[in-house]
Amino acid sequence: MTESIHWQQRVGNQRDWVWRGWQTRYTYIRPQNPVVNNPSTSRPLMLLHAFGASIGHWRHNLEIFGKQHTVYALDMLGFGASEKAPANYSIDLWVEQIYDFWKTFVRKPVILIGNSIGSLISLAAAVKYPQMVEGLVMMSLPDPNLEREAIPAFLYPLVATIKNFVANPLLVKSVFHFIRQPNILRRGATLAYANPEAITDELIDILAKPTQDRGSARALTALVIAQNNPNYSPNVKKLLSNLTIPTLMIWGDKDKIIPPKLASEFVRQNQNIQLVTLENIGHCPHDECPDKVNQTILDWINSVSSYQ
Repeated sequence: MTESIHWQQRVGNQRDWVWRGWQTRYTYIRPQNPVVNNPSTSRPLMLLHAFGASIGHWRHNLEIFGKQHTVYALDMLGFGASEKAPANYSIDLWVEQIYDFWKTFVRKPVILIGNSIGSLISLAAAVKYPQMVEGLVMMSLPDPNLEREAIPAFLYPLVATIKNFVANPLLVKSVFHFIRQPNILRRGATLAYANPEAITDELIDILAKPTQDRGSARALTALVIAQNNPNYSPNVKKLLSNLTIPTLMIWGDKDKIIPPKLASEFVRQNQNIQLVTLENIGHCPHDECPDKVNQTILDWINSVSSYQ
C-alpha cells in the first residue's frame, strides 16, 4: 500500500448530487480499455462504506476494481463529504438513497460491495430491489436486532431508558467533540484493525475530516437516536433467507466489533452464500489487506459470471 499519492487522487472522479434536497458526494471510475462482450467485466460495481467511514475508505480498492469494471462509491447521507443532515436515519433511508442513485446514474444490474453497515444496506437493497442487484459482497455483516434477542423481555424498559439517556443531544455533542480528536480516533481504530500498521495518518485523516463539517454533531445525534428505533433495521436473518443471487461473505477472524462466529450462522440461512475467512484481519478487510480482498472479490465475480 502506498500513500505517496494523496488519497483524494486515488478514488476516481468525485462529483456532488442532490438527493431529496441534500448534497451527496459520489465518485466513479470507468475502465480505460474495457473488454467488449465479457459478461464478467461488464458488470458495474457499487461500494458502500461502514459507519463513520466514506469514499476514502475504498482508496485501496477503487482503482483496482476500476481497471476491469465501471465502479461507483458514494458517501451515504450523514457521512464523509455528504451533507450532515438531521434526518430520520434508518437502513431503509440509505437503501432508498442508493436505489435512487442507481436509477439516476447506473440503470443496469450491479454487484453491491459493502463493509459493516454498508453490507447491511447492500443486503436490504438486494432484497427490496432485485432488479438493481445481481451479486452481493458483504464484509463484516452486522445484525442490530441480535442485542434485542439476547435481552430478556422484562429488561426492555430498563434498556430503553438507558439508551434514551445515552442519546441525549447534549451528551452526544459533548462526547462527539472529544472522540473526533485525531489521537482519540487513532485509539478507537485499534478496535477495528487487528494490525496497528494499518492505522496510518492517511486513515485518520479520512476519518477525522468529516467530523469537522458543519452539522456533524447534529447528524451524529440523529444517528444515535435512530439506532434506538426498533424500525431502524430489518431482520437480517430473514433478508438472508430471501436472497436469490450469488453472495460472497468476507470476515476477518480478529474482528472485535462483530463476532466472526456470526458468519457461520449467517451462511446457514442461504446456500447461495460463500464464506471467506481471513486470518489475523479485523473489521475492515478491504482496508487492512486490500490486495487479498481485491483479488478474492475479482476471482469470485469471474467464478459466478455463468450464473447470469
